[in-house]
Amino acid sequence: MKLHELSPAAGSTKKRKRVGRGVGSGMGSTSTRGNKGHNSRSGGGVRPGFEGGQMPLHRRLPKRGFKSISKKVISVVNINALDRFEAGSTVDIKALREAGLVKGRVDGVKILGTGDIKKSLSLKNCLVSKSARAKIESVGGNIEL
Repeated sequence: MKLHELSPAAGSTKKRKRVGRGVGSGMGSTSTRGNKGHNSRSGGGVRPGFEGGQMPLHRRLPKRGFKSISKKVISVVNINALDRFEAGSTVDIKALREAGLVKGRVDGVKILGTGDIKKSLSLKNCLVSKSARAKIESVGGNIEL
């Protein structure tokens, strides 16, 4: 028998605790909240991360790094990966995404010059390194920004 195989006996039930139903019930007056204190009040209870007045963990740990709100996410694709496209086809971010070369949210794509290309392609709206530009233009391709 394992923990996930345990279940209550057939036909067994347990009544729900009903608090605040008079002093005679044994759970009247303070309704099991105890006397005074933050948790006894309506709307009481501590915020997430509160450690009873001790300096909370998120304030004890040092702040590190910097996140730029204007950072551009550029995905890189090597030129040898472009061989999967047919000769003469137009390659843009949409075509690269459909081919599975670009995944996730990106602000742009840069073609790098690793490898060789044998087909003439037309690149649109892609950043291109100098070596990749030379290789694309040497096989008769063109680049539009």
